[in-house]
Amino acid sequence: MADARQLAQAADELEFAAALVLPPFYYKGITDYGIVAYFDALVNTTSSNIPLYLYNFPALSGVPFGVELIARLRNEFGNRIAGLKDSSGNIAYAREVASMSADLSVFPSNEATLLEARSGVFAGCISATASLSAEFCASAFHKGDAEALQKAMAVRQLFDGKPLVPCVKAVLARDRGDDELARVVPPLVSCAPSDADELYRHYCAIGAAAR
Repeated sequence: MADARQLAQAADELEFAAALVLPPFYYKGITDYGIVAYFDALVNTTSSNIPLYLYNFPALSGVPFGVELIARLRNEFGNRIAGLKDSSGNIAYAREVASMSADLSVFPSNEATLLEARSGVFAGCISATASLSAEFCASAFHKGDAEALQKAMAVRQLFDGKPLVPCVKAVLARDRGDDELARVVPPLVSCAPSDADELYRHYCAIGAAAR
């Protein structure tokens, strides 16, 4: 709790637009009441007024932000709960959360939602692989370019079944000519050079490499 308060305060002082907040996840099976109490402490025991985005990643945290819980958090804390970054992969869930309020910004983690986001359903997307397909993602979101979206999705699919962060960083390092970008810290393990080379060849074939 103290770490969350300190980091949110620091983000506000550094003029970050928002703070992305995981649920308290050490203990599993915690109640919605407990999570609301956690956010009450975060909201009311800090001088920071920085907007808070919920980070829903139950596959890693083991603690989901259910729809009813989000509604309760919004009821308790209003617009301080500004949105949701959803990494559950459940688009129906993301749509249901987004339908709660026009001022609740929902960011799925899948580039496939970008054309739907143009209608205002979602605020956009937040995806690790967008680091390698930003040009295509921007064209899909701002121009409705279906071909660009297909290329962004092709980049995403390169990493199916592979360690996402090390492999994305390895391809990014090759594309930018900066080996430092491939560095990871434990417990992550760097992508094998041969695997990185193969990924980068496929990446270039999509037409996504730096030009």
